[in-house]
Amino acid sequence: MSMISTAAPDTRGAAIPSQVQCTPADPGAEVLLDDPQEWASFGRPSAEAGATAGVWESHVVIEGMHCAACALTIEDALCAVPGVERAEVSAATQRARVVWQPGRVLPSQWLEAVRKAGYRALPAMDAMARDQRVREHRQALWRWLVAGFCMMQVMMYAWPAYVAQPGDLSTEMEQLLRWASWVITLPVILFACGPFFASALRDIRQRRVSMDLPVALGMAITFVVSTAGTFEPEGVFGREVYYDSLTMFVFFLLTGRWLELRLRDRTAGALEAVMNRLPPSVERRGAGGAFERVAVRRLVPGDVVRVLPGEAFPADGSLIEGQTLADEALLTGESTPVVRGVGSTVTAGSYNLQSAVLVRVQGVGADTRFGQILALMESASLQKPRLAQLADRVARPFLVLVLLAAALAALWWWSTDPGRALMVAVSVLIVTCPCALSLATPVAMLSAAGTLARSGVLVRNLQGLEALASVDAVVFDKTGTLTRDGMAVRGVQASGGWTPEEALALAAALARQSLHPVSRALVAAAGGAEGVGQGRWQVEDLQEEAGRGLSALVREVGGAAPARRLLLGSAYHVGGAPDAASAGQMVFLAWQREGVPAQELARFELSEDLRPESAAVVRALQRDGVEVLLLSGDRAQAAASVAGKAGIARWQGDCSPQDKLRVLRDLQAQGRQVAMVGDGLNDGPVLAGAHVSFAFGRAVPLAQSRSDLVVLGDDLALIAQSITLAKRTIRVVRQNLWWAAGYNALSVPLAIAGYMPAWLAGLGMALSSLLVVLNAARLSRALPALPEAGAGAGPVAAPVVPSSTRMA
Repeated sequence: MSMISTAAPDTRGAAIPSQVQCTPADPGAEVLLDDPQEWASFGRPSAEAGATAGVWESHVVIEGMHCAACALTIEDALCAVPGVERAEVSAATQRARVVWQPGRVLPSQWLEAVRKAGYRALPAMDAMARDQRVREHRQALWRWLVAGFCMMQVMMYAWPAYVAQPGDLSTEMEQLLRWASWVITLPVILFACGPFFASALRDIRQRRVSMDLPVALGMAITFVVSTAGTFEPEGVFGREVYYDSLTMFVFFLLTGRWLELRLRDRTAGALEAVMNRLPPSVERRGAGGAFERVAVRRLVPGDVVRVLPGEAFPADGSLIEGQTLADEALLTGESTPVVRGVGSTVTAGSYNLQSAVLVRVQGVGADTRFGQILALMESASLQKPRLAQLADRVARPFLVLVLLAAALAALWWWSTDPGRALMVAVSVLIVTCPCALSLATPVAMLSAAGTLARSGVLVRNLQGLEALASVDAVVFDKTGTLTRDGMAVRGVQASGGWTPEEALALAAALARQSLHPVSRALVAAAGGAEGVGQGRWQVEDLQEEAGRGLSALVREVGGAAPARRLLLGSAYHVGGAPDAASAGQMVFLAWQREGVPAQELARFELSEDLRPESAAVVRALQRDGVEVLLLSGDRAQAAASVAGKAGIARWQGDCSPQDKLRVLRDLQAQGRQVAMVGDGLNDGPVLAGAHVSFAFGRAVPLAQSRSDLVVLGDDLALIAQSITLAKRTIRVVRQNLWWAAGYNALSVPLAIAGYMPAWLAGLGMALSSLLVVLNAARLSRALPALPEAGAGAGPVAAPVVPSSTRMA
């Protein structure tokens, strides 16, 4: 194997007059993907904790995969390639995530492993994958049409034998009808059944079992038995032919698979639509001022691009010319277009709705918010919830039992009627295919995750969605969660010879390094004091202590005095005591010297507003039997005020992250299933420790969030709506599993007893899978609305909760 350069490729590229693609049949297509410049088109450097430096993760679409057994086979094939660290394959989305080491393996090599396993992998973020999806749909439709037409013709030839009285049909006429049925059945076997037979042959070559193997065996046995009866009417199989049953159950299976494919595209296929939201190319301004069209992946920060109306912004950047409206629904959950003018920031993946604008690129690829959202959606789509993992483990042994049951049924009936014995085996093979069992959980979970994503909630962990259904306690943080994300500085009390403007500028020098709402409020307030202390301070060694505040070494630019330690945060952080007389939130600024109490420089009083929907959300949760608690790092008086306004009876203020985690552990020790809702900035330990967690992600980098679900917008009602949808999802999953189990428990004995003909077995199998997908599709509807405010409202806590109700 040749040496592979892992250095960052030159992303500056020549203009591309047109998009050049390789067809899937082109053997050189995969070799082209070995070029490091192409890796970013279907993957990114791995950002997982503990990942080896230089490791890449790539996403591909799998062609020819239909079941959980196929997914396990592909995972095994990929993991057997040296240099592939991990592979995750989802049968529901027909996608795979491959984590590989560029120094040890090339993409073409692990793609070749997929091909040797009998499948084809295509880059998930390439137009080739979209073309393949269209081609697959068209072929499935043609196979369904051929099977339907031939079924009607064969039924026409079979009908006389059903209605004729003894002696009505001569031997010659009956034989002619059999020959006509055989000829009409050939297109069904040779074309319509192609995917089933190809998959079965692949299984035999690989010495494994998938869900298409018993189906293909049933089709082959039925056709062979009927052909033997046609060519040799006096033989052991000459009493009856089954072309009508064969064509009927093929038609039913293809109908179910076609509808299932369409429904799955509405759920899992929505991910591909998001992935391809970015344009393949964009107009970039060259050195001479002329615009040339280049691939989006070749953009770098500093480039100037022209985005036309109707196009998506290809990268994060700022507008330098023009004004337009932008659709940022995917990124913020807000469906109303927003005005963007010169100096405004635009985000990759949002749509330019109005006029052509010039944008200076600031962030590209995985560094954009769109890239972070995409990474979360890709990761969630490939995860397997606990119930789905159980179904996957059961799939292969169950298929082996299906083959054994069919063989035993045939042996049982052989002495009575060999022809009927084989058809009983066919019915067992078809009716027991566990397609519905393998689809029951993942399709429902993905439908719910898609609905949440469209509403502005990203599911980072499907296990969290499963845990959310059993939640009976919700713990809220206060700042930026129950209250609005924005805060305002109400007053500044400076001391030690400092003016309020100077103290505010000094505090803002530290606060600019933090994303906390308090820090943003201080920076915003300092913006109104331009020229007062602006650029005066140099900050070094800044540290942020979650739930307490900031500390850093600060020196005056151009001054001779050495750097001193500056503290900004709560009273406890600077070594003081909170002021109980203040109604607002107080933030302190102080110098710190060794062995000497901190010298207070200023106090900043901030105010925050309760979100208007907070009380309604709390009532909705309480109405559903969910206890609501408030844990805040702010002073007890501020926490009590917010808790009273929101109607929360149990609260605790002055909490460090460790205090929050301790309360959370106490609740869990009591057997409670706890959900934590925070701002994602300083609640990392408690978010990770809860059974399931939400983070409001407008300010926090999504890649750093440790929550299971991320709320992109500002609507707190999404918390209650997500819990309601999660409970409905688990009900749908259980309905699907009970249906799949009940269907097999009823059908298998009937098939073995000979009471279920092959056509009815095919219909039952198709309907069972279709019912599971249709049931899951109900979750794709909009999130349930909260009840009207005040309707059925429970008791609301007093405005100020007495200390007796405060949690220990």
